[in-house]
Amino acid sequence: MEKINCFKKEDLASILKFKFDDAYPFVIAGPCVIEDAAVTENIASVLKGFSEELKFNLIFKASYDKANRTSVNSFRGPGIDKGLKILSGIKAKYNVPVLSDVHSENEIEKAKSVLDVIQIPAFLCRQTDMLLKAAKTGKIINVKKGQFMAPWDTKFIAEKIRSAGNDKIILTERGVSFGYNNLVVDFRSLPVMKETGALVVFDATHSVQLPGGSGAVSSGNREYVMPLARAAAAVGVDGLFFEVHTNPPQAMSDSANSVYLSSFKDNLKNILEISKYSKI
Repeated sequence: MEKINCFKKEDLASILKFKFDDAYPFVIAGPCVIEDAAVTENIASVLKGFSEELKFNLIFKASYDKANRTSVNSFRGPGIDKGLKILSGIKAKYNVPVLSDVHSENEIEKAKSVLDVIQIPAFLCRQTDMLLKAAKTGKIINVKKGQFMAPWDTKFIAEKIRSAGNDKIILTERGVSFGYNNLVVDFRSLPVMKETGALVVFDATHSVQLPGGSGAVSSGNREYVMPLARAAAAVGVDGLFFEVHTNPPQAMSDSANSVYLSSFKDNLKNILEISKYSKI
């Protein structure tokens, strides 16, 4: 069997200059989309404070463009130029690594100048040319597992990225399609994905999304986010992913499955405690 170069949490910590040890999962968190600079920076500021208090390593996430919205009339974000400028400012001000998703090969060259982690959306996880171009940046690549994909098939995603000379791979579970407008999580997928040699993240908020569940927009079950996150922590994931907002019902994307910033710290504290006793 060919030996796989595993990407370890200590490798991630070294690249991103994490402050705390890896006793806890790292946390990817932020609003679904950049609504404006002030809202986004406020969320980043609060999350940074939580990370210092609870001693977890934070990667700030916000999308500059939501290219896969259900309706053509849905808010997409400020676009790549303005969005990257906002993320660059947050990165400098709060000394936190930043992540956003790219939606075409043409975006990758520009995005790599700011992003510490380049994210490939779930719908694009099998796009070979996009994976290869992202991999060739040498950046950390986070790939969302497609809702249509079996966990054991993520090994082919990892193989594509490694074929370009990059083994800095994160694979993120975000639920699998279960009939129409519904997702479920099979927690067996987490150790299966870990066998690829990548770091494995559980996306708690997208896993409770109901795609297209409200007609022109997606719906979701926010009340299940934290129970599923606790389960993933018990399995022993490397990282956890949350979309958070100061006022989720008013969020301009993923409002039904984003979690309240005001209650996030207390919930996360409990989840991190669970994680201390588990490891894949």
